[in-house]
Amino acid sequence: MIDDDSSNTVPRPADPVKRRERLPGEKAKSNREDPQASSRVAALINSPAYRPADLDVEFLNHDSARGARLQLDYLKPELLLQNAGVEETIVVFGGTRIREPGEARREFDAAAKALRRKPNSYKLRRRLRVAEKRLASSDYYRIAREFGAIIGRAGAGPSDCRLTLMTGGGPGIMEAANRGAADVGAKSIGLNITLPHEQFPNPYIAEEMCFSVRYFAIRKLHFLLRARALVVFPGGFGTLDELFETLNLVQTRKIKPLPIVLVGQQFWRRVMDVDFVAAEGLVDSEDLELFWFAESAQQIWDGIREWHGQAGSALHCDIPANR
Repeated sequence: MIDDDSSNTVPRPADPVKRRERLPGEKAKSNREDPQASSRVAALINSPAYRPADLDVEFLNHDSARGARLQLDYLKPELLLQNAGVEETIVVFGGTRIREPGEARREFDAAAKALRRKPNSYKLRRRLRVAEKRLASSDYYRIAREFGAIIGRAGAGPSDCRLTLMTGGGPGIMEAANRGAADVGAKSIGLNITLPHEQFPNPYIAEEMCFSVRYFAIRKLHFLLRARALVVFPGGFGTLDELFETLNLVQTRKIKPLPIVLVGQQFWRRVMDVDFVAAEGLVDSEDLELFWFAESAQQIWDGIREWHGQAGSALHCDIPANR
């Protein structure tokens, strides 16, 4: 029975965590009534079924949880990019096998030395040819690094992440672009991909913007979600996949048109004969205007800025990149 005099008194607010009296469930059943009670409770607590779903890796890896994994794969990078103030990105793709010049030179010298010892070896002759190609293509590493530095300087300082370089986070061209941004003290983004074998990020990505993404589809979503330009260096299947998907999305207007710059006209003219495809009537002539070629870092950047100027759009660049 409640005392009438105290029923009108406002009680002291309850502690948000502690109670004066413990709830019944806070005490495990005593062994006094059942000697096996505590062992049974311990077994229940340690069972996979009792483990909270968000802490149960085995459950999260189950096929039925794929929808939740897709959401989490999207959400984590999205929230962290928002927290970092990233509003726009310049995305760089390119081959993982393109070496930096010094490494490419050492690889070539080692291959040449090995062939001199066994001049009749077909395997070593092929190795030297590949090393020679990689030495020549190492110039793209230099260009990508210079371009990363340009983007790194294209804001109000290293803490300004409104316009930020984004790559796939791996070696080769991606490493070069992230490295260029790091050279000038700027942060950049890396979207690494989870593969059956371990995949290391390159060391030049900002720590708070280095992600490991499980699904290629979500990775592609993040690539284009904030993209204000796509810069594509020579590369293999992965590079071609990203390029052609973006071209298709722009062609069909599934996404807004954006600058698509192919670096190295000689390479790209051999990889894809778009004039032939257009002559066959498989794409329209206007589709050949969805991209253009460039040969230097400054030419890439000047073309992107010119494109946006013609489109009437503006990038978050308070300070000219070529200051």
